[in-house]
Amino acid sequence: MPARPDRRARGDAAEDAARHLLEGEGLRTLARNVNYRFGEIDLVMRHGEFVVFVEVRYRHDDRFGGGLASVDRRKCRRIVLAARAWLAHQPALADAPCRFDIVAASPAGLDWQRAAFMLDDL
Repeated sequence: MPARPDRRARGDAAEDAARHLLEGEGLRTLARNVNYRFGEIDLVMRHGEFVVFVEVRYRHDDRFGGGLASVDRRKCRRIVLAARAWLAHQPALADAPCRFDIVAASPAGLDWQRAAFMLDDL
């Protein structure tokens, strides 16, 4: 079932806000909404030597733990699979160190968690 238009609009607005926040902190956008059948990456960015894969999660409230808590081990694995697939098509970046960040968005604002998970965590 496709996302409701209002839900999709909130998600798009959260991704835009996250991108603006991160670009303001010196990250450079390389790609947006990278989709594979096995996973998706909201933002791919460059931060110094790092390729940063960013998951943006919007939650209206933190009743169930908020945006950060909503990125479980299964979601992390799917992000990693998508990151590997994306890197396979980017030979110039294939050996760059990678980082996985999460931006939790809510009506209260944005919470950027750098290196929110590592490959060793999976």
